[in-house]
Amino acid sequence: MIGIKDIAQIAGVSVSTVSNVLNGRKNVGKATRERVLKICAEQGYHPNIIGKTLKTGRKNTIVFNFSDFDRNFYLKIINGVHDYLKDNDYDLIICTDKSSKTFMRSSFARGAITLDRKLSDDFLISVSGSNFPIILMDRIIDAKYTKSVIVDNYTVMCNLVQGLVDKGFRRFGYIGGLDTTLDNQERFSGFEDTLAKNNIAFDGKNYFHGNYREESGYQAVKIFVLSNSLPEVLVCANDDMAFGVIRALEENNIRVPEDVSVTGFDDSDLARMAGLTTVSIPRYESGYLAAKELLEMIEGKESSEPFKFSATIRWRNTVK
Repeated sequence: MIGIKDIAQIAGVSVSTVSNVLNGRKNVGKATRERVLKICAEQGYHPNIIGKTLKTGRKNTIVFNFSDFDRNFYLKIINGVHDYLKDNDYDLIICTDKSSKTFMRSSFARGAITLDRKLSDDFLISVSGSNFPIILMDRIIDAKYTKSVIVDNYTVMCNLVQGLVDKGFRRFGYIGGLDTTLDNQERFSGFEDTLAKNNIAFDGKNYFHGNYREESGYQAVKIFVLSNSLPEVLVCANDDMAFGVIRALEENNIRVPEDVSVTGFDDSDLARMAGLTTVSIPRYESGYLAAKELLEMIEGKESSEPFKFSATIRWRNTVK
């Protein structure tokens, strides 16, 4: 089992620094804190909060779980969750994979925030209750002790596509994420509805089913090129796939944006550096709001209506 000394060694800091980070003390710089939290998540390290609870009689612990280390925005969400909980004297434990179910079934935590599509709706409903409310950040479940805090994907995608239509684009392609995810469903609905509103027909052959990974965007363009049917603009359901799209276009001597325009969704750090037109989601703020909503549920406030926060379009160099 990995311990706090191992985390300190990997991070290149002292044990006391790791301890300060995990206890939410303010005497650690932001970059160091982010690095330590990321390493804890990657290594599956969980501080001995159960023992702490037994000693103090406190149960001010919240579980946060996620499943995909390739999605860089998780750390920003975790920082938002951490900061709100710290300010309200709550501990945070980060879980991944199999440990998620273990800690969500345990009695030491007060509630959970989940961004893990591997956890089924039925499981989440079975473990939620008045003593264990759950905030969902990747789906909506109609259950009494759950509440969703999610981005308003539909509205911002409508605005993005309308902006593209206003710029004169008529031949669109869509590179989607996993069809089972709420994010992709809402983003594609906004895309499709806005084209229909403008009387622009969308050919289903221009929809490529990706998986949010860069390689799926790359493969989509290879297929478009082979079929000799490249659209004027490729709308991608996230930034990673957009990067794969741009890489494949460049390899085929197709210029961005002169020949084909490209948009993403997420506004990662790399997107800003690369000048990608995309949708900026306030990840830190969403984590902060999720923690706030959870503590209100723990304190007895009953509200199961989804909380949808807005996102912003960033027009940059990949759209002509």
